[in-house]
Amino acid sequence: MTDISVHRPGLRSWAEMLTCELKMVVRDTAGLIVPIGLPMLILVMNASAAGEQAVANGRTALDVYVLPLVFTMVVATTGIVNMPSFLAYYRRSGILRRLAVTPASPAMVLIAQVAVGMLQTGLGIAAAWILAMVAFGAKPPVNAGAAIGILALSTATMYAVGMIVAALAPTPNSAVAIGLSLFFALGALGGMFGGRSGLPDVVATVGAWLPFGASVQAMSAAWVGASVQPAHLIGLVVSLLLGGVVAAACFRWD
Repeated sequence: MTDISVHRPGLRSWAEMLTCELKMVVRDTAGLIVPIGLPMLILVMNASAAGEQAVANGRTALDVYVLPLVFTMVVATTGIVNMPSFLAYYRRSGILRRLAVTPASPAMVLIAQVAVGMLQTGLGIAAAWILAMVAFGAKPPVNAGAAIGILALSTATMYAVGMIVAALAPTPNSAVAIGLSLFFALGALGGMFGGRSGLPDVVATVGAWLPFGASVQAMSAAWVGASVQPAHLIGLVVSLLLGGVVAAACFRWD
């Protein structure tokens, strides 16, 4: 018998895949600017209104309310809007189907797209944080470890929700439309348009459990050094698990 070895993608193949994905994101001007530019615009618009009066532990309204909102927006726009549109395009154009018959698995595209998305998210958060510190005197969270952990959990959750969009959207345009609709719906329930205090009690409670509101509330608590409410962490974890299960069951490579 002839021993036929299967060549698996090596580090060079992974590097080329990541480079290609990065080029695709950079060429998509709107997709590159919106996840970074929109949150920074929200930051600038709300920074002066937040004032310099301390809320707790020397942290101002900018630190406690605005920055968690801005960071969550960066994560949500990248995970729910950008990433699904690229995956829907790859499926529509047959890229995923063609990769399935090569040593390179279609999963490589998923992993590369998530990695590039994480890079974009990191750049957006870093840009917003630097602007907030330099221009408006923002202070770091009292419980930095908890804030970083919540941000990581929020990122994973938003990407899981985005995978549902990628799994169900038949075309790239529909992926953008569904992603934007979901982003604004979650944002509205989570306090993106003036806080949850103006919402009916039932709606505000639901919004606190959903990924956007849970992320903002949990990060705000970490920023002042308060205990993070279990409901917010449970909401993020449940959304993460549900997103993963639904996406795995519904995602099509062609």
